[in-house]
Amino acid sequence: MSAEQAEHVLEVDSLSVEFSTPAGPLQALRDVSLSIAEGETLGVAGESGSGKSTLALAILQYLDSNGRITAGDIMFDGSSLRFRSARELRQIRGQRIAHVPQNPEKSLNPSIRVGEQIAETIQLHQDLPNQEVSEKVTAILEEVGITDPEYNADRYPHELSGGMQQRILIAMALSCNPDLLILDEPTTGLDVTTQANIMDLIADLKARRNTSILLITHDLGVIAETADRVCILYAGEVMERGTTRTVFEAPSNPYTRGLLAARPSLDETSITGIPGGLPDLHDIPSGCIFADRCEFSTDACTKDPIPEMEVSSDQSSRCLHWETVRDTPLEATTTEQRDYEPGDTLLEVNALKKFFGDESFLDRIFGSEPPVKAVNGIDLKIRESETLGLVGESGSGKSTLGRTIIRLLEPEFGEIKFRGRDITEIDQAALRAFRAECQVVFQNPDTSLNPRKTVYQILHRPIDLFTDLEGDAIDQRIIELLEDVNLSREYAFRYPHQLSGGEKQRVSIARAFAANPSFVVLDEPVTALDVSVQASILELLARLRDEYDASYLFISHDLSVVNHICDRVAVMYLGKIVEVGTTAEIFNPPHHPYTQALLSSVPSIESSETDDRVLLEGSVPSAREPPAGCPFQTRCPKKIGDVCEEEHPPLEAVGDGTGSHMIACHLSEEEMRDAVSSAQSPN
Repeated sequence: MSAEQAEHVLEVDSLSVEFSTPAGPLQALRDVSLSIAEGETLGVAGESGSGKSTLALAILQYLDSNGRITAGDIMFDGSSLRFRSARELRQIRGQRIAHVPQNPEKSLNPSIRVGEQIAETIQLHQDLPNQEVSEKVTAILEEVGITDPEYNADRYPHELSGGMQQRILIAMALSCNPDLLILDEPTTGLDVTTQANIMDLIADLKARRNTSILLITHDLGVIAETADRVCILYAGEVMERGTTRTVFEAPSNPYTRGLLAARPSLDETSITGIPGGLPDLHDIPSGCIFADRCEFSTDACTKDPIPEMEVSSDQSSRCLHWETVRDTPLEATTTEQRDYEPGDTLLEVNALKKFFGDESFLDRIFGSEPPVKAVNGIDLKIRESETLGLVGESGSGKSTLGRTIIRLLEPEFGEIKFRGRDITEIDQAALRAFRAECQVVFQNPDTSLNPRKTVYQILHRPIDLFTDLEGDAIDQRIIELLEDVNLSREYAFRYPHQLSGGEKQRVSIARAFAANPSFVVLDEPVTALDVSVQASILELLARLRDEYDASYLFISHDLSVVNHICDRVAVMYLGKIVEVGTTAEIFNPPHHPYTQALLSSVPSIESSETDDRVLLEGSVPSAREPPAGCPFQTRCPKKIGDVCEEEHPPLEAVGDGTGSHMIACHLSEEEMRDAVSSAQSPN
């Protein structure tokens, strides 16, 4: 074993992976090489379908039965993993190489307490007495930031938040002190503060344990803040590699440029999706795999295979025109609100409340837990042609508010006025008419689209229910809807399982617009999508908003996305609105301390000499028993004393006093501005 090999914990050498499918062999990975040194983090980025998770499973020798490695080798600690026996691999997996899969809800056993699941991993690889195993479970839970570890070890997965579930998976992976940790989309679907905490946890564990990390994600901001080097993967091939800062500051591959241009940020509102889609990996085109989507492509790009070319000592690119790409600057854009003219108030919410688990008469006699105050007195207005963003951590009540507004859930108290009429007091005929005008797009199209219906049947139903169209007119409307969302008419006869994630979401959007709605609730519509698909969906939503003259309630935990598409923003915490204003007002001080924490937690690809992240201690309190006074006072880094604990601050106008920007905080406007300046100043 050479000295160079000894320095690397992992070396992947010219790896190719193929899957047997009814349509023929699918070449998922082709000639992929990478290495990870001891204590180093390598980020792997690319669109969905690029082969990122396949790479992780190939390293673990954990491919599905129809998958096989056709070429190359995987060296771990200087020895090949390819031809190890099943027994040898079981000893390595979990003990020396640990894997944190993407979805903790699917990865954790719902019927076993989380402490037992961690203990099982320890017992499998270490011969320790039960008492020592129990102590180790408690210690590892403390290490990954789980408060009250003895109590939470006794919880089932569904009793924990998404962030805590992700920490449990990381604890399980670290329980045997592995040399290599493979993290597959560890922050996808998490709100920004939880995501920031997980990223800080990963960085802290790496520093204390000197663990090598393979970080797989489509979020370039997460890679920029966590990884030492980055490898850009597209359709099974490495397109660019190098130090993270070099690649992101001076990309030398058109695909890397495309990913960067598609990523929304807090500083820019202009994003551009990469045109086209991934090629058919059953039939690999000649030449560059990205040529048909590339703005720099020439005839030479489609003839012969393109090798990786050395750009510098710490960067390489699979591109014939890498010099032109590198020397062509990415177009900078400035944040500007869209030019629109909002009309009259379309929807108005006054003192709205929605509780879950109301006490019965017997409950009050014999005792029970109080109800969950998911929405606890909300006032909002949305005007015609306007997009209002609703942001906040998971558990803040955002989705409940959206569903209550369109009466998928019945409110406990308050008014919901649509075009001046209180829809909480209308009959079924009027409610049917209201629902024809008000539609919803849910976060996960896998669960919101009927898997047994074709796209034609899915779109046919709302047209039949809410319009007067019949026969051929319905067929024509379905074709129009598919064209509106950039899908061909052939998609009408496909089932959801035959569509990609982005295509499914386009069908969901087409269904929402089938009855020409005036108002659409968009509940996390792009959360689980990669940056390029996300950009195309956001462009689609902006276009449809203008074409249909529709208003949106855009629910999201991603403030970069909100900055791109929303005209105004409301910040929600524990069932209440703590700040509301135009997008420009929300993204510039003064901020509510909670808004400042959310903004500071958004990962960025820009280098920064100061660490201005506002870390929030603990999690969102129980909505069954929210704190007295300000709902944020238990976590607020700017808490000023008894007044925060005893008095609930009203929403009051700041700035020019017009009332467009309102904040509920006991701090003065000057104190809020000073808090932002203090957080952003060097330590």
